[in-house]
Amino acid sequence: MARLPTIVVTHQDYDRLRSLLDKADPDDTTVESLEEELNRATLVNRAELPDDVVAMGCRVAFRNENTGREHEMELVYPHELQSGSDRISILAPAGAALLGLKVGAVIDWPMQGREPLQIRILSIAHPLAA
Repeated sequence: MARLPTIVVTHQDYDRLRSLLDKADPDDTTVESLEEELNRATLVNRAELPDDVVAMGCRVAFRNENTGREHEMELVYPHELQSGSDRISILAPAGAALLGLKVGAVIDWPMQGREPLQIRILSIAHPLAA
């Protein structure tokens, strides 16, 4: 098994995501994988979050290494999705894979019945960047 990249999550995001997962389908592969990621995450206060780490509400440029396609999207909670927008839900496989990763990190995200989704983080913009 490949070594998993380090992930860093804010206490606030962790608490909100735990609450979200408590209401989600426990048999969903993405929910299971996100739960595992939260269990291994390093938790920090918002002010201590490095600028190069993906958090909820960030704009993230990433590449799907399986297809070579690049995307730039905002990582959001499911209720914040809008039709046709450039947002991705934390409960979508690619969205869940992004959380807590640093620029340059690559993760192989499990996909039910398919080969893992390989995601590489290209850049990050935090909403409250000063």
